[in-house]
Amino acid sequence: MGAKKILLVGGAGYVGSVTCEMLVERGYDVYVLDNLYQGFAEAVNPAATFVRGSMEDSELLARLFKAYDFYGVMDFAGETLIEYSMTDPYRYFKANIEDGLKLLNAMVEHGVTRLIFSSTSAVYGEALEIPMREEHPKDPANSYGDSKLIFETILKWYYRIHGLRSISFRYFNASGASTNCGEAHHPETHLIPVLLEVARGMRERFYVFGGDYDTKDGTCIRDYTHVIDIANAHILGIENIDAIEHDAFNLGNGSGYTVREVLDAALRVTGRGIPFEVTERRAGDAAVMIASSEKARRVLGWEPEYPAIDDIIRTAWEWHQSHPNGYEAHKRT
Repeated sequence: MGAKKILLVGGAGYVGSVTCEMLVERGYDVYVLDNLYQGFAEAVNPAATFVRGSMEDSELLARLFKAYDFYGVMDFAGETLIEYSMTDPYRYFKANIEDGLKLLNAMVEHGVTRLIFSSTSAVYGEALEIPMREEHPKDPANSYGDSKLIFETILKWYYRIHGLRSISFRYFNASGASTNCGEAHHPETHLIPVLLEVARGMRERFYVFGGDYDTKDGTCIRDYTHVIDIANAHILGIENIDAIEHDAFNLGNGSGYTVREVLDAALRVTGRGIPFEVTERRAGDAAVMIASSEKARRVLGWEPEYPAIDDIIRTAWEWHQSHPNGYEAHKRT
């Protein structure tokens, strides 16, 4: 029968490339569909089959699903930068909903009934309880979070009507790196790689957005999850989806760190100076976001291997040290 074929849409991006790497190591036959808008061809494991393209291309999806008997699909694609979700909601609803529907319809048409969906903690909005459980009220503070929440609702109906099984993973700040794959967004907006760019002299200073939140040091609190742990959850998801059918799981460490604590950890790990400045709050930012991952632990048997912030930053630092230009020097155009 051969190895199970898994299609990774957006699999050349940050989380997708690490998941691809780990799937290959575990013997899966991996196919990656990515338009390289935020991904990099060289991040794709060489043992995987790479196809350049987008899930908005229905004809390409039809050709792929006809050519390969996919066991399941993992969807990492879509718009993710929160910054622009407060100024240009169309790009989020198009990429995360309209284009996502094309993927779902292709799956239904070709009888592929297993989907792992990359969702986000942004579906919750401001925390009303800590830690946040999956049942927490949903009130997204930006169009990015709302687009993911709407798509989760769509998945519920595709299961009820078409029998398309799905698991949505709500990430709480994917961080860190594997040996071969790391975080290389353009532009980079995520906190840890931005900190490391300052440590490497690529930026003049690090900006702390808001110093007057109701937290122990006035800065936002976030729950950071190692990208390898997130990839492991995806694999556990595809291995258990037939028993789960349709559900959503938080992925986080269950304990948060303030921005200042992450800054202090970066100082410890890098041993370099990181000039910083506290500035105005950023629109759409919640004060505290900490996940309860009890459900993922109980149902999937998921256990984070890298819960400590110093370990998360250390793996990211080592990757950036070994990839000083990221992937940009070899980016396929």
